Amino acid sequence: MTTVLRSLLQDFREGRTLPSGAPRLTWYGPGGERVELSGKVLDNWVAKSGNLLQDELDGGPGVSISLALPAHWKSFVLVLAAMDLGMLARLDGDALEDADMTATADEALVGRAGEVDTQLIAVALGALSPRWPGELPSGVVDYAGAVRGHGDVFQPWMDADPTQAVLSTGGREIDDAGLRTFATEAADGVRLLVHAGDGLPAALAAALGAWLAGGSVVLVHPEVDVTPRLRESEKISA
Repeated sequence: MTTVLRSLLQDFREGRTLPSGAPRLTWYGPGGERVELSGKVLDNWVAKSGNLLQDELDGGPGVSISLALPAHWKSFVLVLAAMDLGMLARLDGDALEDADMTATADEALVGRAGEVDTQLIAVALGALSPRWPGELPSGVVDYAGAVRGHGDVFQPWMDADPTQAVLSTGGREIDDAGLRTFATEAADGVRLLVHAGDGLPAALAAALGAWLAGGSVVLVHPEVDVTPRLRESEKISA
């Protein structure tokens, strides 16, 4: 069955609205960090992450994951992967105890691995971080260290029911069709500036709106100065 999300990932992969090699997500982080993901590469990261969640953590329909993460390109990848699996992606960090697994970059939370009733996934946010910086408690999955070893093509073990919620935020539960309503309206082909400081729910809504309109996203960390030169070089249109 073709769903809103599967159709979007197919667009990334096949380049139906933008060439698959064109940027779909560009990240500006602190210290001059810049990461650019084409549609094909973004789909590849989502596929690898989906395989990690499914193969190592038994992710799938009926399983929930809390994204206790800031707005970041890796957060976007994990949300897309979880939803594609039919998991319920919770964007409100206070839902830790209700989630089967939790992705976090918080060292303090990672250190509480034996105290919280959730499978922890430690996410190193640095672009060049090949693994979590430091020793991880037993049972915590190192996202950066594990994800690259998974397959480039994702095949779910079972198809999810598209009427079941795949996203939870602000007291709302949203199914696949509802992603179009959740997404912020955007102009066709927009090159959209998204501020990470607005938080993961708002940033994801903006990004989905741009992607569904055949556009692309420039996501900037709060410490990044959005100069006229940056706007011009990235061809930002909104």
